[in-house]
Amino acid sequence: MSAALWKKIQSFLGITADGVPGDQTANAVAATLGLISQVPTFDSRSEANIATLVLDAQAKAREWLVRCRTEGINVKVICGLRTYEEQAELYAQGRTKPGSKVTNAMPGYSWHNFGVAWDFVVFDANGQPQWDSPLMDRCGEIGEELGLEWGGRWKSPKDKPHLHLKTGVTLAEARQIRKSGRQIA
Repeated sequence: MSAALWKKIQSFLGITADGVPGDQTANAVAATLGLISQVPTFDSRSEANIATLVLDAQAKAREWLVRCRTEGINVKVICGLRTYEEQAELYAQGRTKPGSKVTNAMPGYSWHNFGVAWDFVVFDANGQPQWDSPLMDRCGEIGEELGLEWGGRWKSPKDKPHLHLKTGVTLAEARQIRKSGRQIA
């Protein structure tokens, strides 16, 4: 079947249309038609990163991935929990260490440090990350539909690849909760 025909089928069914034929597209179409009840398991990288999150965030990340995949979007979770030490290393990049700045958050000032945030990227049919794909926006919108906070809506800096569970606490409160040995969410 041609890519153009796949794209028409996807559009007709309300699936995000990329026109790329393959297992993921076929499964998204089959799930939309009710022919299968479950989207296939996620890739090992996504699974490993989801496993680092607190249980509530794991459940929401899986629900989000299912929704994205059902729309035919090839997206992966590329980062989950970050320790304070890992956050410090990222914060140093572009400041006291070589490289470009990748975060404005010092340790304790990122939702990743509390196991409730994950980063994602859309991949093309050749397995290449598509950081500027309009599908990145759709993935963020799906997160919002599920009650998550999406970094793509932030004023400064925008962080399109970021989603996190709304915890009902501030980052300052999250630091205090962690300091007391408890988890948020």
